[in-house]
Amino acid sequence: MGAGMKAKEGVLEILNKVLVSELTAVHQYLLHAALCKHWGYGRLHEHYSHLAQEEVSHSSGLIDHILYLGGAPAMDRLDAVAVGKKVPELFEADLAFEREDADALRGGIVHCVKVGDYTTRHRLEEMIVDTEEHIEWFETHLRTISQVGLERYLAEQIAGKS
Repeated sequence: MGAGMKAKEGVLEILNKVLVSELTAVHQYLLHAALCKHWGYGRLHEHYSHLAQEEVSHSSGLIDHILYLGGAPAMDRLDAVAVGKKVPELFEADLAFEREDADALRGGIVHCVKVGDYTTRHRLEEMIVDTEEHIEWFETHLRTISQVGLERYLAEQIAGKS
């Protein structure tokens, strides 16, 4: 086993909390991708598949970092996965989820600064960039739905790759 660093106080707890969140996101976005495919919304299926891959990449990086710091990655639990019967319900749930994730990441960054863990801080800062992009995407699409109406919005989502 490669030699890693010793984790600073509270860092492993934060990383594992974020990991559980990211792993939950993988499941949630895979489910939402499948629902959109099932409903015939090819573009949304593509987008959710992309989101799921991004969250897999975050999870993978977190697992590596937790191991590097001598911790045990929390792979044995997930938070509740949001299910919806309509596209706007998925968007609302995902937006709430991403906002919560952003808050957790910000809290983690503040803690890392306090304990002087700049490697973990950098990793969390990279993740928050994607999280902010996700928040922006869901907000924009919910706004579009309210502007053009759901039927018109969904008609645009039927095509495959845009």
